[in-house]
Amino acid sequence: MKLCERLRELRTERGLRLKDVAGVSGTSVPYLSDLERGRTNPSLETLQTLAAAYATTVHDLLEGVEFYGEQTLGALPQGLADLVTDPTLGAQVTPDWVRTLSRIELRGKRPRDKADWYAIFLHLKRILD
Repeated sequence: MKLCERLRELRTERGLRLKDVAGVSGTSVPYLSDLERGRTNPSLETLQTLAAAYATTVHDLLEGVEFYGEQTLGALPQGLADLVTDPTLGAQVTPDWVRTLSRIELRGKRPRDKADWYAIFLHLKRILD
């Protein structure tokens, strides 16, 4: 189980809304939502705050959470996963670029297909390299 899944599981098991947890923990609803979607990772201090909000310990909060350190293809948006596995285009996309691209979102939406992801990659590469 991923940390984001575990956080959502704890919240729903207790019948809490994101707003409820935000009020108890002093964190924002958007930040909690990003945590539960796996878009960001909490600091140790945040884990301690969330554990207290869920009336548990950090150890119990992390029970069953797998930490691999690398993003799996299954965790990537579909078009980005297609780009990464493309034998020609994917060779250009390093793990650092995959991490960068996987965070891209515009007004709550992500690019839809491999071509869109590749266009964004090329554009950012021109700007940043």
